[in-house]
Amino acid sequence: MDHISNMSSTLPLPCSASASPAADHPGDCPDKRGTLVATVLGSSLAFIVGSIINVALPQMQADFDVGPTGVQWIVNAYLLPLGAFVLIGGALGDHYGRKRIFLLGLAVFAIACVICAVAWSFPIFLAGRVLEGIGAAMLAPTSLAIIADGFSGKERGTAIGTWAAAGAAAGALAPLAGGVIVDMAGWRWAFVAVVPISIYALVIARRSVRESRANTEQTAPLDWLGAALSGMGLLALIWALIALPERGMTSGVALAFGIGLALVTAFLKIEAKLGERAMTPLFLFANATFSGLSLLTFFLYGALGGLLVLLPYVLIEDLGYSATAAGAAILPFPLIMGLLSRSVGGVMTEKFGTKTLLVTGSTLVGIGFLLFSQAPSEELAYWAHIFPALFFLAFGMAASVAPLTTAVLESAGDKFTGVASGVNNAISRIAGLVATALLGLVLIGSADDLIAGFAASAWAGVALSIMSAAAALWLIETPPKGRAT
Repeated sequence: MDHISNMSSTLPLPCSASASPAADHPGDCPDKRGTLVATVLGSSLAFIVGSIINVALPQMQADFDVGPTGVQWIVNAYLLPLGAFVLIGGALGDHYGRKRIFLLGLAVFAIACVICAVAWSFPIFLAGRVLEGIGAAMLAPTSLAIIADGFSGKERGTAIGTWAAAGAAAGALAPLAGGVIVDMAGWRWAFVAVVPISIYALVIARRSVRESRANTEQTAPLDWLGAALSGMGLLALIWALIALPERGMTSGVALAFGIGLALVTAFLKIEAKLGERAMTPLFLFANATFSGLSLLTFFLYGALGGLLVLLPYVLIEDLGYSATAAGAAILPFPLIMGLLSRSVGGVMTEKFGTKTLLVTGSTLVGIGFLLFSQAPSEELAYWAHIFPALFFLAFGMAASVAPLTTAVLESAGDKFTGVASGVNNAISRIAGLVATALLGLVLIGSADDLIAGFAASAWAGVALSIMSAAAALWLIETPPKGRAT
């Protein structure tokens, strides 16, 4: 992480004589150091805003005077457009230029943060959160595609490892930074603090990233119908999941489930007909490795997404932690991930192979959730019950994130790099979206004893971790000897 700090301490230098633009991108001035800094900062924004509010949820809930359902929508108003539109975010980059979409995403993101900071009502705040999700949907897949275009071989693995480590660390460090801001100045300033980072990343990207896009002959028309169907289908399903604990299976909730399933089914049928021209080419899932990686992503990120929302909420609401203390309590998670993820992305993946690391990582995450499931309702102690679980979770995710990302890109082939990164990003966001929607079972059903509800929900994390390890073990194919995993 020191290396990242050193790289980001100054702007990349203007084009020098040694930095020659690519022949097919006249006038471009690519700079690898600047490219990595810009993509790390840009993609980290999606993680930061996704998690920085976790420690501010109780304060937001009080300020807007909303119940547990409102808490879920604060999170999901961001995750819903991110999960729905990240599918098309990679395709937009392939079609119009990855640098162009990346810069647009940064601008949209900065504007959305300002709207959230000044929001005078809950609907306005949710509108800002939706806009943030749209901006993040442009940043996440294009940042990874930019790295894939700018680096190759072992250098690409190391770059992706750095990208993964910084993104994961930023997302988990955000609660600590956000906690300090929330305690000292209020939750609105947490959004204000993100704006300069967005602008800084935009300046670096304009100077350092070269423009790239898919071959014109290989670029299919944008699948707007698919995006609309998947977005509306997700909205209906998530609304039903959030409403279920409070309302029960009423006719309205059942209707929302039915509409959501119908829209998702229509989406899948249209994607199947479009083939390579689809937003989500279903033939990618005919590859056992890609299917296994997709399942692993859904299970693992679903488990982790629910935890990172619920844990700080429980610490603040049930144990009386301040926002800063709650953020600090999660600090071991990003520190361990930041130290290990970069080396896993290059050296360890090459030595042990993707499959071994993913099975091992999922197993370690499962052990972490198993420890959380033993948390006592009375006399819960941080060092005895929380830290050991976070320790195993961090090791497990460090072993998983970078190999998973690299394997997804390689399993899809160069032609579908942008699409594959979009699909994988969508799966991870949708997993977090579903997990957050289901938190109502804990927030409403265990209102009198949040710790007991948290411990019970950890068993779901154990099950999801086991399923992710099984997906890696049974579906991910080991490449022939001598070929990179």
